[in-house]
Amino acid sequence: MSMHEIEDLVEWSVRVLDARHPGADRRVRDWFGELYSFQGGYDCSFTQFRVMEILLARDYCFRFEVVAHPDYLERREFFDGLEEFTALADIAVDDDEDGSGLDAWLEEGYVDPPHLYCDAGTALWRRAVEVGLIAGIGAEPLRRVALADVVREVVLAAEAEGEIWVIATWHALGPATLLPDFYTEEPWEMPALSEIRAIALRTGATTIELPSGLRPPPEYYEEDELEAWWAGAAQDLPR
Repeated sequence: MSMHEIEDLVEWSVRVLDARHPGADRRVRDWFGELYSFQGGYDCSFTQFRVMEILLARDYCFRFEVVAHPDYLERREFFDGLEEFTALADIAVDDDEDGSGLDAWLEEGYVDPPHLYCDAGTALWRRAVEVGLIAGIGAEPLRRVALADVVREVVLAAEAEGEIWVIATWHALGPATLLPDFYTEEPWEMPALSEIRAIALRTGATTIELPSGLRPPPEYYEEDELEAWWAGAAQDLPR
């Protein structure tokens, strides 16, 4: 069963980032890449068509006529016979080598008749770049961004747009969700985490109602000094 809370969170994170940042801001497509990589770690459905026009405008997704596929002439009967959404990956593959974490089944693109789509960083995207179908900023590789840095931008944008539930949901997922696999700083000394916490506290996002199970019970925050700080239950930084 899909985790609709995560799907909705990523959708609206995309929406508030798009609303807050000018169309020429190169960073936004990198942020989208990190958000969809995050979503890929959960049991979620394919949700990009919810915001496809934004993803196209930001050069994160690319749309062509099916006949533009590099293999169309060799597989014309196959492509002409597609009548519904179809992922073109023939077999499951490992995550792409550049570490973008994009879902393997998207590597070869997907068709939603009458259009062919591919996402930045995938195998089909690389082929499209090589043959000149994609140029300019869209042809540049996605740059890796720390999830905490992306979420900081999301909650700043969500505050400006009045979408406090977006801030609340990211905060409720906890600091461990936002921390990289390897880190040397104390979490409360990381600027991105501190700013996310501060925004959540000043907007009242830590207290608004969320779907059951998203926010841990109060006693959870009492048992760990980092969690207590994160929730605002402890005003002083842990030592």
